[in-house]
Amino acid sequence: MDFALAPDLLELSDQARAMGLEAAAQRDIREDSWLIGSDRAFSKQLAEAGWIGMTWPNEYGGGGYTNLERFVVVEALISTGAPLAASWFADRQIGPTLLQYGTDEQRDRWLPGIIEGTSMWSIGMSEPDAGSDVSSIRSTALRDGDEWVINGDKIWTSGAAEADWIYFVARTDPDAPPHKGLSEFVVAMDSPGITVRPVTDLTQNNHFCEVHFEQVRVPGDNLVGGLNESFSQIMRQMEHERGGIDRLVSNRALYDDARASFSASGASDPLLRQRFAHAESLYTIARHMVLQEVLGQAPRGWSAITKTLATEFEIEVADLCGRVAGSDTMLWNRISRNICYAPAYTIMGGTTLILRNIIGERVLGLAREPRP
Repeated sequence: MDFALAPDLLELSDQARAMGLEAAAQRDIREDSWLIGSDRAFSKQLAEAGWIGMTWPNEYGGGGYTNLERFVVVEALISTGAPLAASWFADRQIGPTLLQYGTDEQRDRWLPGIIEGTSMWSIGMSEPDAGSDVSSIRSTALRDGDEWVINGDKIWTSGAAEADWIYFVARTDPDAPPHKGLSEFVVAMDSPGITVRPVTDLTQNNHFCEVHFEQVRVPGDNLVGGLNESFSQIMRQMEHERGGIDRLVSNRALYDDARASFSASGASDPLLRQRFAHAESLYTIARHMVLQEVLGQAPRGWSAITKTLATEFEIEVADLCGRVAGSDTMLWNRISRNICYAPAYTIMGGTTLILRNIIGERVLGLAREPRP
């Protein structure tokens, strides 16, 4: 079976790789660029190339590209370490959500800034003491005339300190069951009552933030989708978040450098040769799984399987690169930084334990474990 890309796709990938390498050359850390590589100037460069909103309909300013064309561009950009964070969340999730659930007025209001690379978005979903359990959200939105009044806290909100907008999930019916009574809003980050506290992680990066909302007033028409129907909308949005190539190639640049270093040393260690062969095999399998999602060939729940395999693979990559570097891993550098950061891959976007439950219950149809 021939899995090779067509010549036009290879040419598109080469163009994206060249742009990515040029942008990444200015960065000390090329790993996790879609999370920590915030560069608004590069977002505008992507927009000029037509690489934001690539698959969106032309009538909304999108490029009308196929999903496969977007795949090869994104894979090349992230693999090289291009700084995508200023546009990534809007491109990956917010735009598709507005296209599916938003009104024409909402699309006309927010999609142009995303496509032009001039507006940066964050996602207000996770909360303290809730984590991956969306049904435990406690932030509230109460109707007051033509506005909503929002109160609550969000945490692990990537890019919130720089964002122009936040896509906010709140409880709008406190008497509804946990999976009901949730709604989604677009909130301007310069609204009175919002406090952003960057959270410094083990690697000294602070892209994660805690965001506090106190009596924040939001226009009534900023409600996206159905009132009290957010849970089903979130599940669709999470498929965009979990099933993409970004979950597989976050530390691909480091892997490529480690492989080149190993080859230059003579590649004589048989155990490391086995590790590289294992990594290449896993990468190929996971990439084909992502492509099934891209091509619309994946069954329901596939993104949970893809994310579980891809993010656990990235932890293996971090460890393998450390093995190649040897004692240099004890110093603070890209390799040690990635080893410290790697456990986050299996937490953000839904923990691996949660995803394995989803796979068991919703994909394989296994019985739910009785709650005590």
